[in-house]
Amino acid sequence: MSATELRRMAKPGMFAVGGVSGLHVVVTQAGAKCWILRTMVGERRREIGLGGFPEVPLAEARNRARELKEKIRRGIDPVQERKDHRLKLVRSNARSLSFAEAAKRCHAVKAQEFKNAKHAAQWLTTLERYVIPQLGKLPVAEIDTPQVLAVLEPIWAVVPETASRVRQRMAAVFDWSRAAKIRTRPNPAAWKDCLEPLLPATAKLRKTAGKARKHHAALPVSDVPRLMADLCARDAPSPHALRFAILTAARSREVRLATWNEIDLDAAVWRLSADRMKADKPHVVPLSCAAVDLLMSLPRDNPARLVFPNSKGLELSDMALSKLLKDVHAADLKNHGPGYIDPQLDRIATPHGTARSSFKDWCRQHNRFPDEWSELALAHVNSDQTRAAYARGELLEERRGMMEAWGRYCEPARSPST
Repeated sequence: MSATELRRMAKPGMFAVGGVSGLHVVVTQAGAKCWILRTMVGERRREIGLGGFPEVPLAEARNRARELKEKIRRGIDPVQERKDHRLKLVRSNARSLSFAEAAKRCHAVKAQEFKNAKHAAQWLTTLERYVIPQLGKLPVAEIDTPQVLAVLEPIWAVVPETASRVRQRMAAVFDWSRAAKIRTRPNPAAWKDCLEPLLPATAKLRKTAGKARKHHAALPVSDVPRLMADLCARDAPSPHALRFAILTAARSREVRLATWNEIDLDAAVWRLSADRMKADKPHVVPLSCAAVDLLMSLPRDNPARLVFPNSKGLELSDMALSKLLKDVHAADLKNHGPGYIDPQLDRIATPHGTARSSFKDWCRQHNRFPDEWSELALAHVNSDQTRAAYARGELLEERRGMMEAWGRYCEPARSPST
């Protein structure tokens, strides 16, 4: 068959073109033409594609067919050789996958495990902040322990809890890359048999850091009602949130992210899931009459169902309550008041200290409330078997009486008489 005859062919089918035994041209119903070499490889019949016409001219198709038949004569299976070449190319491309891209692919899997979308986002954000700037462009298959240490050592003793999370998430990315056959080396961020001899245990670092950590400035118990009266005079999300934090002895983040789905006004409880709590354990807060009255006064039309949204309908920033307390302090000083100072630390009281430390101090001053009750109210991790035994029942009704008494103390003018 000549090139001219080939161009004129229009009838669909497979036709031998001659010149090389087994070389055929396939004409489709649409008139397209492609080359097929039909031959035996060992005891197996193979049909090997050689490309399309006219991209591959007749003469080149014959040359390709001769080269393949020569390989077959030497005992090489061209089809298997092509598969091996493609696999090698895929593996080569995979080995060049950057840590940043591997982190994104790993995160796409991990994100499905999180109940909270924000926590899922934080998983990747942690890597983007601490790891990607240094390792992001490096092939995930080539990173070794020295590079991992270069990321971890500057933050290991400074923020041990965060550093531990960074290491765990790095390890997850390397585990993913190994499972995906992108990496063959051991995990360079693994703790056992890798980093454990090179870094101090974070649990011990946290204990050491705890001894030197500054306490959160807190108001004297006697000043809490005065602060609450100032906050009651302010009708805005931040003062509402701070009042609620104080009335429930809750952490700022727990309050700022509170949603109406967590609030049961009929039962007068606030239920927080484990993923919302620092100790990763569910927590139920009995709500005092003062806390319920506060919630009843708030609108509930926020699309995100946030209890304390900002002016844009989003969650309050982590500095909103701190700034509020500083503003209230400054306003009190301007009115010739004493302000809101922790006398022991000589610093302006903080939301955390006032909501939690002041509450704890008040509980100690009222000996009728066992220490275990206030520890449960603060959602502290149980430190011994006795507190663990108390925690199993949560002592909800006992704590309700304690929180009601705290609410009456904080806002006596707004609490029902007993």
